[in-house]
Amino acid sequence: MSFTKENVRNLLVAGHGGSGKTSLVEALVFATKGSDRLGRTDDGNTVCDFEPEEVRRKASLSLALASAEYSGTKLNLIDVPGLFDFELGIYEGLPAADGAVICISARDGLEVGSKKAYRMVHAAGKPAMFYVSKIDVENADFYKVFEELKSEFGPSVCPVMVPVEQAGGRIYINLIKMEAYSYVNGVPHTVPMPSFGHRLDGLVEAMSEAVAETDEELMEKFFSGEPFTQDELQRGVKAGIKSGSITPVFCGSSTKLDCIDAMLHYMKHLMPSPVEAGAVVGENADGEPVELACDEAGPLEVYVFKTVADPFVGKLSYVKVLSGVLKGDSAVVNARTGESERLGKLLFLQGKKQTDAPAIYAGDIGAITKLASAKTGDTLCAPGKVFKAPAPQFPTPTYSMALKVKQKGDEGKISGALSRLMEEDCTLSYQMNTETLQQVISGLGEQHLDVVVSKLKSKFGVEVELTVPRIPYRESLRKKVKKQGRHKKQSGGHGQFGDVWIEFEPTDSEELVFEEKVFGGAVPKNFFPAVEKGLQEAVAHGVLAGYPVVGLKATLLDGSYHPVDSNEQSFRMAAKLAYKAALPEAGPVLLEPIGTLRAVVPDSNTGDVMGEVNKRRGRVLGMSGAGDGMQLIEAEVPMSEMHDFTTFVRSLTRGQGSFTFDFVRYEQLPSQLEGKVIEEAKKFMDRSSDEE
Repeated sequence: MSFTKENVRNLLVAGHGGSGKTSLVEALVFATKGSDRLGRTDDGNTVCDFEPEEVRRKASLSLALASAEYSGTKLNLIDVPGLFDFELGIYEGLPAADGAVICISARDGLEVGSKKAYRMVHAAGKPAMFYVSKIDVENADFYKVFEELKSEFGPSVCPVMVPVEQAGGRIYINLIKMEAYSYVNGVPHTVPMPSFGHRLDGLVEAMSEAVAETDEELMEKFFSGEPFTQDELQRGVKAGIKSGSITPVFCGSSTKLDCIDAMLHYMKHLMPSPVEAGAVVGENADGEPVELACDEAGPLEVYVFKTVADPFVGKLSYVKVLSGVLKGDSAVVNARTGESERLGKLLFLQGKKQTDAPAIYAGDIGAITKLASAKTGDTLCAPGKVFKAPAPQFPTPTYSMALKVKQKGDEGKISGALSRLMEEDCTLSYQMNTETLQQVISGLGEQHLDVVVSKLKSKFGVEVELTVPRIPYRESLRKKVKKQGRHKKQSGGHGQFGDVWIEFEPTDSEELVFEEKVFGGAVPKNFFPAVEKGLQEAVAHGVLAGYPVVGLKATLLDGSYHPVDSNEQSFRMAAKLAYKAALPEAGPVLLEPIGTLRAVVPDSNTGDVMGEVNKRRGRVLGMSGAGDGMQLIEAEVPMSEMHDFTTFVRSLTRGQGSFTFDFVRYEQLPSQLEGKVIEEAKKFMDRSSDEE
């Protein structure tokens, strides 16, 4: 069944890991008969956590879609992970959502993941509502959570559904309707309103004050002491949600279906439709800003917000129709590439369950199979009606590991498999490091890469093991040295003869600097390129640990040749011999890569981070405010000290901190550390030889 834009609600369901997001979606779907059983994350049978790794870990690892059809309205529920290693999901889902439900556990309180989710939603200018979950579990405390919300987010936090513990059991009070309910198997039963104590009086006052702020007439009524009607309260809360001045707070138990009916009602009546959410601002073909209204009669514009690349079922693109009506035979052009895209089947998704969609109308969400070149963040347009929606900025992968295939013969599979995984995961990167001879993957943390390894095995049949990546050190020299290189070989017939004197000295250039100052034809000019080539080959391996040599100037001064036996090969070999003789006497040193660290952390963690930078042989360059109680610390740190910095920052800041680290230059490695680096390089070369 297709729904028009007025009857659709696209809602992101986000929050800290374990805050009840997937369980809420499960309850909403079950209560509206979108599934025939109420699954549990612990049992691995929920609609949205269907990937094998999600079932095994009992946690969401990627964005999933489900819908609940309620009272003529389709609620598209975008369930995103709360674990920080898998925060890609919220970056994918937020552009497709018109509002959000932020979950907080009544037992665990307001945690970092829920704070971050709310701030991202708020920064995107989208309305939100809080859902305090797990009201029924031991040590649950709704009122403590409510005070945390008020303290963190201020007077915009507005209670709507609140629990009251009574001798006969728990009841819930709807502060808009001023009615009380008890629940049996998810069915609400009206019960007498309890006499309001000080705590409930304060909640009613908080809601009335928040509503009064949304309208001058309501403000006058509030100050006159007159109570608001139910219609005024609902109208005021909706207006406040739209303007961002109100974030309503609901509560319930997803496993017992307490208050799920209220969540459905208020998701429909308080959260915006795609039309009410307003026009999308993007760019036209000339790069000029344009607005696009959500209108079935408008030009077809479709935003791709997630890509799934599966080797068995093929590519699946999750899409939101921004304008027009998407049909199976619609002609579309990719705004990024300018090329036409051929559509596969149109689908509606209920977790992993797929249903054919005859059409997807403006404002609604669905999926398309087998889009050849479309990527996450692309916009598909009607020919001649180019519109490019803003592409999301994804978190930068900062945790890297080297991988090696376990089975010989699988080497050829790995790049193709990782390309498919990177197609669906924009926070995963891969490179072949030609210096260290390692394949390196980077992600958001240990769990992230652990899941990548599992997917490589289960989806692509490639088993790999991960190790700490080698650091691409360099070697250089400190002294000027002149040495002879003489290559002479006689094996019957023409022999080989090349003889050179070369002066080696330090220079500022990264590349080898080659000069010649040969007088009198001691080395014929036609052999100069061979000498340079021999040196270029030689500097690929230093004499300390086999790393490339930089900062080297080589000047060919003299030599000799044989009119018959001398050739290019002979002088190439002679140059290498001079290099090998000179470098050990030229004061060879190891150079280590240094990077610029830009870490954004809470004010309270700045001292610990700067102390850690110093421990890691880094230099703090400065600090500045980054807004929202955060500080930006800039420093320079050796790359060899940064491998587990992702884990350190996440642990210290409880997930609030982030950083980028970019290579800037090489510096001399402290002499006391050279021995360890040389030993590790020798071990690596020995292992490589054994494997060959």
